[in-house]
Amino acid sequence: MQLPLYNMSGEQTGQVNLDPSVFGIQFNEAVVHQALVMHNANRRQGTASTKGRAEVTGSVRKLYRQKHTGNARAGSAKSPLRRGGGVTFGPKPRDYSKSMPKAMRRLAIRCVLSAKAGDNELIVLDDLKFDAPKTKDMAGVIKALGIEGSALIALDETNENVIKSARNLTGVKTMPAKQLNVKDLLGYKKLLITEPALRQIESQWGGALVKEGEAR
Repeated sequence: MQLPLYNMSGEQTGQVNLDPSVFGIQFNEAVVHQALVMHNANRRQGTASTKGRAEVTGSVRKLYRQKHTGNARAGSAKSPLRRGGGVTFGPKPRDYSKSMPKAMRRLAIRCVLSAKAGDNELIVLDDLKFDAPKTKDMAGVIKALGIEGSALIALDETNENVIKSARNLTGVKTMPAKQLNVKDLLGYKKLLITEPALRQIESQWGGALVKEGEAR
């Protein structure tokens, strides 16, 4: 598969070849969904905690006698029915993390990258650099490339000028190519990537070609 290669002015400067083992995979919805669930679950802290009736501070003395008061029976002031008492079935710290086999995680990334390429949502730049941080310059690049809506910018290395130029733009996020994940790839309409970052992705996620019949 080939895609156009653009410069920062939005002009096509050539073609770029894509590795079919990364950008030519048939979409597997079940694997991608499982990877997204795992990503969201692993971000949960699981630190919410409440105290039960055995943990709250208070006397365990019976509040008043059992009979002949005209009131309902009452025991400890720590009862969940009373203000300041314990919480019934409240949350406790727990581990929400999930895991997936490495092969399935790699497949999920490949599936989403292949879908981006196949749906014309992958834009490759020959380079992306600014002399100084300036939001107007980044907005100009995005406009020149005809990007409407949200965009994820993947860089081969940390570039403070690019990061600072993009951080005030609504719906635009920058991140290292090596840290691409299913959640961000699905959450942004376009994937804007430099050619060096593209090669990093192919080196990281590429491998043996897919089985016959799975390639686009």
